[in-house]
Amino acid sequence: MELPPLASFLAIALATALFFLATVHRRRGQKPNLPPGPRPWPVIGNLHLIGPLPHRSFHDLAARHGPFMSLRLGSVPAVVGSSVDAARFFLKTHDLAFLDRPRTAVGRHVFYGHANISSSPYGAYWR
Repeated sequence: MELPPLASFLAIALATALFFLATVHRRRGQKPNLPPGPRPWPVIGNLHLIGPLPHRSFHDLAARHGPFMSLRLGSVPAVVGSSVDAARFFLKTHDLAFLDRPRTAVGRHVFYGHANISSSPYGAYWR
């Protein structure tokens, strides 16, 4: 027994719509707790706000959004601290959270599982 083409199309369209609605609904509950910042554009994030002199651009953004702000640099989320207290918070208070290097495919394949001093994570092997 074969379905008419219109019924098949409607079934596929309904399944696709339900899938996208479920994905959007699931992502709403996983919003990270980030500091305030400018609203990013879909693909480029906040890169359009950084001018030819980045230090001045960050100073202007800090005057508008405070010493802690979240930016999206392309598709990478970033938290920017632009005061002495913010630097102390990142580098002294939470130093172990910001100590690691990113895990990349290059480090895994070229350096045999990050077994090189330039790509190994902080730990006993690195010391």
